[in-house]
Amino acid sequence: MFLRDKNNEYPRALTHMSNERTFLSWIRTSIAVMAFGFVVEKFALFMMKFTEFLTSAGQNRAKVESVEHFSSKTGLLLIIIGEVIALAAFMKYLNTARQIKHEQYFRSIGLDILMTIAIIAIAVLFTVHLIESRM
Repeated sequence: MFLRDKNNEYPRALTHMSNERTFLSWIRTSIAVMAFGFVVEKFALFMMKFTEFLTSAGQNRAKVESVEHFSSKTGLLLIIIGEVIALAAFMKYLNTARQIKHEQYFRSIGLDILMTIAIIAIAVLFTVHLIESRM
């Protein structure tokens, strides 16, 4: 809880700046997840070209196509997860700014839970991807 007096403006400004830094940190994280998704999705394009090369060399096309399809879907999912993280970060930023204005703060762990679930989902997807590509 904040104290109400004229001397409180500087600490409140620091609190707002801290809220902005946290928001920008979440935005950087969401951009990183989306960029990673873009790279994974473009890996599918690389795999498509590689498939053409392997097919001309007489290799198994079906195995490479399954990896290509999985990479494309995983990349798209990562981009969507990044977008959701950015939207949730913005909503949390606005909520925290409103709470600072009213000199109160209630802890919220929704974005933390979302990010944890996203990281676990990414780890599971890539584990499955690695297992599938070795078979």
